[in-house]
Amino acid sequence: MSSCLSAAFATALLPLSAPLAGAAPEADPFEYVALGDSYASGLGTGEYLPESGDCRRSELAYPSLAASEVGADSFSFVACAGAKTEGVRTEQVTALSESTDVVTVSVGGNDAGFGPVVTTCATQDEQSCDQAISEAETYIVEQLPELLDDTYDAIAAAAPSARVAVVGYPRLFETGPCLSPLTSFERQRLNEAADTLNRVTGERARGAGFSFVDVTEEFTGHGVCGAQPWINGLSYPTEESYHPNAAGHEQGFLPSVSEVFSGAVV
Repeated sequence: MSSCLSAAFATALLPLSAPLAGAAPEADPFEYVALGDSYASGLGTGEYLPESGDCRRSELAYPSLAASEVGADSFSFVACAGAKTEGVRTEQVTALSESTDVVTVSVGGNDAGFGPVVTTCATQDEQSCDQAISEAETYIVEQLPELLDDTYDAIAAAAPSARVAVVGYPRLFETGPCLSPLTSFERQRLNEAADTLNRVTGERARGAGFSFVDVTEEFTGHGVCGAQPWINGLSYPTEESYHPNAAGHEQGFLPSVSEVFSGAVV
């Protein structure tokens, strides 16, 4: 057999699956995990994944929209309505791993008792409302920071290579004339409490080396009593009250959260 035929025969025997020299390795799958409470799960959008039960996870929520937009290879959506920092720290973090690329988390509002506070303001007088808000603000400033630190530490330990973004809360209300069970004073005080929660949450997030996504500006003009509200007023079922609707997730949360995936948020 000639040397040329021998070389050709040897080449033909090479495995068909042999990689070409210099071929680029396949990219690792992009993994996104969404943690948090009802503001992350999508309670308020009106459409929920049946398998999510009382967690009220929605394909209309910003985590689902972001995962679709970025084309995540793996998306773990474990945010749950009613979750507090302890639930995120001890239960939801199990969805994280060393291969997780991006994590978003919204949590802290339930620890501060925002739901009961809003109920107090909607059913009692201004003095009772103001007192309930002041107590919540004291809790946010004095007790919540340690709970957030512990939660962020747990996230960092479970996903050491991930880019983590803490997503803040919108102000719920516009303060102009409105057919609402809440007075202008009560709405203003609740907005101030949201600002306090965002300030403390942002400080602790940045202290942990995470990004903080402040959506206050995005939601401005679109609170309850606005001309085009992105947050539900008093609703049925009542659990959807004072939560972002589908437009709030798509137009309020998503544009800022999307920046997390490009690394633009600092």
